[in-house]
Amino acid sequence: MPKQKTNSSAKKRFKVTGSGKIMKQQSGMRHHLEVKPSKRTRRLNQDETISRADVKNVKKLLGR
Repeated sequence: MPKQKTNSSAKKRFKVTGSGKIMKQQSGMRHHLEVKPSKRTRRLNQDETISRADVKNVKKLLGR
């Protein structure tokens, strides 16, 4: 049986923690940063876990 390939776009966007959670970068940090409050940009710069509805699909893309 052939090896399963990891989806290239998924491996760039998600990372798996030691406990098995899948983390992603939040949106809203690409442009127009000068008009957003510093408090907001600091909050958006933190990684967050993906929603429970997407876990199954993302794990399949990552080959887990």
